[in-house]
Amino acid sequence: MQPLADRMRPTKLSEVAGQRHLLGENGLLVRILESGVLPNMVFYGPPGIGKTTVADILARHAGKTLVRINATTAGSDDIRKAISQTGTLMAPDGVLLYIDEIQYFNKKQQQTLLECTEKGDVTLISSTTENPYFYIYPAILSRSTVFEFKPLTPDEILPIVTRAFSFVEQEGMEPLELEEGVAEHIAASCGGDVRKAINAVELLTLTCREKATLEEARLVTQQSAVRYDRDGDSHFDVMSAFQKSMRGSDADAAIHYLARLLEGGDMLSACRRLLVTAAEDVGLAYPQILPIVKACCDMARELGLPEARIPLADAVILVATAPKSNAGNVAIDKALADLRATGGGELPAHLRDAHYKGAKTLGRGETYLYPHDFEGHWTPQQYLPDALKDAHYYTPGENKTEQAAAAYWRKIKEGR
Repeated sequence: MQPLADRMRPTKLSEVAGQRHLLGENGLLVRILESGVLPNMVFYGPPGIGKTTVADILARHAGKTLVRINATTAGSDDIRKAISQTGTLMAPDGVLLYIDEIQYFNKKQQQTLLECTEKGDVTLISSTTENPYFYIYPAILSRSTVFEFKPLTPDEILPIVTRAFSFVEQEGMEPLELEEGVAEHIAASCGGDVRKAINAVELLTLTCREKATLEEARLVTQQSAVRYDRDGDSHFDVMSAFQKSMRGSDADAAIHYLARLLEGGDMLSACRRLLVTAAEDVGLAYPQILPIVKACCDMARELGLPEARIPLADAVILVATAPKSNAGNVAIDKALADLRATGGGELPAHLRDAHYKGAKTLGRGETYLYPHDFEGHWTPQQYLPDALKDAHYYTPGENKTEQAAAAYWRKIKEGR
């Protein structure tokens, strides 16, 4: 028997849940369907949110023969075989070639698709769970329109869960009493994946007798809401959100993204991004944070999970709530830009190494002024090369630590 998700698959765009930005009253895919002309398209989004269903509906309404290929198992020969159906009795009105998980095709396999998409008798719809701009050959992208499908909200999934329980009853299953909160829990715990929600319903109807409890619903949906792939697109999205939340001083959001990383088993990435953020976004506003965060990360690596979550949580909250300064980051980037543009120039002779025989003959270090011989341990002296002698890279942040240091040196230097 087909899985429940396939048995109750929608046959009209209006029946597809979610994706209102594409399938709403004036959605772009609705207008494309009404036009009767299908362009080449790329459907991008996580699994279980309707990409294949929409492709099926578009093919049926366009009168084209749908040929579905899964790139995880297919090859170039499968592509050629599908294309060869065009103009035959099997596909008199053309072929809609649907390639699922196209990111698994290599460059050569993707290039095989180019000729058929340009002729017009084959319409290509590709789907991918990874960012198409990273994984799909540019020539394919230039001939296609990219549509992003988004995870559904619990409110959008709840009616589907309710309908799924009714659907199995209509098929002849014994009615199943649901403990309060079962449907809501499934809708909220599937991570926006409709297929996961329906699969949970099917498992409950097959394993429960008379009544499905909330505890049983928790068992069939455990960890299903977590969407994280250490090697995939979501990895970089979560890492970006993690750092931006700490930089933005939102401790709650930062802890949430730390939880995602740890739940995905990616503690090392969390440690690395913590160390970077402590230096890049807090830095000179609270210099003590650097050894503190380093100690927390070292402790986490030594403890391992699950205990590692505690020092890492401490470090994340500290970074998020600390005063912020990117003055060091800005300064080094400016210095690097000047260095790459000018080559830096020769070092001033008085700063060069003078600890060898013959240094004086070369004029090395002769006019160097030793700061500790002067009041305040400072004296005016050129330190930058002549080519950059007027360059200015560091501007103190507005936090009290950097302002205190700036005031100290202003007093010393102006006193001269």
